[in-house]
Amino acid sequence: MKVSVIMGSDSDFPIIKATVELLKQFGIDTEVNVASAHRTPEKVRELAQGAPKRGVGVFIVAAGAAAHLAGVVASYTTLPVIGVPINATPLNGMDALLSTVQMPSGIPVATMAVNGAKNAAVFAAEIFALGNDEIKEKLAAYREKMKSDVEKKSERVNAQL
Repeated sequence: MKVSVIMGSDSDFPIIKATVELLKQFGIDTEVNVASAHRTPEKVRELAQGAPKRGVGVFIVAAGAAAHLAGVVASYTTLPVIGVPINATPLNGMDALLSTVQMPSGIPVATMAVNGAKNAAVFAAEIFALGNDEIKEKLAAYREKMKSDVEKKSERVNAQL
């Protein structure tokens, strides 16, 4: 199984790059595409509907502004779709957040925070970990490292007192 990462514009890549890097750290294959819900709707449909043949198990979809991309992908598949709203306008990503999270009943999109690329990767890994002990162990190690990093930060702060 792999994750299909779709972004609405190449300008989203600096944010979504963290998703791809973290998925690789967990040993999860990815495919990455740029496709627009409004400019290339046929490509979006093909990516969503053809996903099972490509071994895709989860989508991570990032978009800014109107941010309809995750919802459009979700409308074409029953695979889990994780939306990452991107801060791309003077509204600081609130437009993208609301466009991503306000889905009609029956067409869910799990929505991360604005620019929440890392959490999208962790959430996808958690989904795959339900049936994969290796990913489950990597997630546990990732959490332990975060815990250790916080403890080190605490020690550094206290050393300055």
